[in-house]
Amino acid sequence: MNDSRPVTILIADDHFVVREGLKSLISRTPELRVCAEASNGEEAIRAFRESRPDVALVDLRMPASDGLEAIRGIRAEFPEARILVLSSHDGDEEIHTALNSGAMGYLLKHSSGDQILPAIAALMDGRQWLSPEAEKKLQERNRTETLTPREKELVLLLAQGEANKQIAGILGVSEETVKTHVRNILGKLQVRDRTEAVTVALRRGIIRLK
Repeated sequence: MNDSRPVTILIADDHFVVREGLKSLISRTPELRVCAEASNGEEAIRAFRESRPDVALVDLRMPASDGLEAIRGIRAEFPEARILVLSSHDGDEEIHTALNSGAMGYLLKHSSGDQILPAIAALMDGRQWLSPEAEKKLQERNRTETLTPREKELVLLLAQGEANKQIAGILGVSEETVKTHVRNILGKLQVRDRTEAVTVALRRGIIRLK
């Protein structure tokens, strides 16, 4: 960020107030300049293609297409794109998925005021950047087992209030298989019952209710 040319920033967030707040913050730093905005994932991909920013600040949850779709779409076209996630969600699964999808950093919105500038600087240097909260969440995630895609599907059905019999019909398996999956899920999430499993899965971002 010592180059004479300002670092150009794309802001992708569906909340106008958030975008305006970020623009205000960034405008205080002469080395940075907002070059484009987007309110959903599709707009973010298009805006990145048109403006070719140095860094994209992307919210995870946006309408039409979300931040993960934007990250994947941008990185598919521009493999060297520097993307920093700005999110109010601190679930370890969401953080892990965002980084695996191509984001170079993850910043929680409530801490963005004092951390956004060093985060951008890190990305410009080619380094990954995680807020302390995000890093802690990933460390905690490493101490638990990961749910399989089928187990995630089953937890979502539990969250939707489906009983074992209905789940078995939906998934095309026996009720005994469903019970086995539930036992495995409880063990992996380190919880005692189905209700607690759903609560933990939602909090960690393993599942999301529309």
